[in-house]
Amino acid sequence: PEIETDYYNFESLNFPPNHPARDTQDTLFIACQESKPLRDRLLLRTHTSPVQIRTMEKMRPPVRVVCPGKVHRNDAPDATHSPIFHQIEGLAVDTNITFCDLKGTLDHAMKAFFGSSVKTRFYPSFFPFTEPSADVQISCIFCGGKGYRDGGRCPQCKASGWIELLGCGMVDPNVYGFVDYDPKKFSGFAFGMGVDRIAILKYGVDDIQLFFQGDVRFLEQFG
Repeated sequence: PEIETDYYNFESLNFPPNHPARDTQDTLFIACQESKPLRDRLLLRTHTSPVQIRTMEKMRPPVRVVCPGKVHRNDAPDATHSPIFHQIEGLAVDTNITFCDLKGTLDHAMKAFFGSSVKTRFYPSFFPFTEPSADVQISCIFCGGKGYRDGGRCPQCKASGWIELLGCGMVDPNVYGFVDYDPKKFSGFAFGMGVDRIAILKYGVDDIQLFFQGDVRFLEQFG
């Protein structure tokens, strides 16, 4: 559901009570809930990760799930930000899943979407629900990873040759405690990315707001 509880959106995903994402500056809470315990307060989900928790509550491993959907953040709209956007997340839990499985899955997915010449690289990051965590970059699809094109610096990758695209990691063992999985027996990975951002890169769209303005002339090219 797009209207979630704090429990599914934050607590069961290992967010500490004082995490800044739980602040009203970042998250859109439903009004007049001050009398409720924090875990029961309703909000507009900030990611599709709650679908992963709800799936694991109902299923025993092996689990494979992809979770697309609309999410909400308390962001001021501009060319690259929107209070409403689309996200897709993936989760795999089984015995003996490793970080190598995660890397291979995402490398294959990026090549399938952006072309076989695209390279991926992973570097350390932090997310409450994964450990270890990583951000994933792809080689710039505009300059071929060179950092320069048309005689100047590539503006899309800022001359670095790389574009940051998504976050991922191995499911934190603390998360398994919320769904009654044995962390000594099972392991898994999760990843998440913005669908609108991918479309912006692939199709050269320069303003994310165009996806939400209802202009059929613009939208029908993706149908």
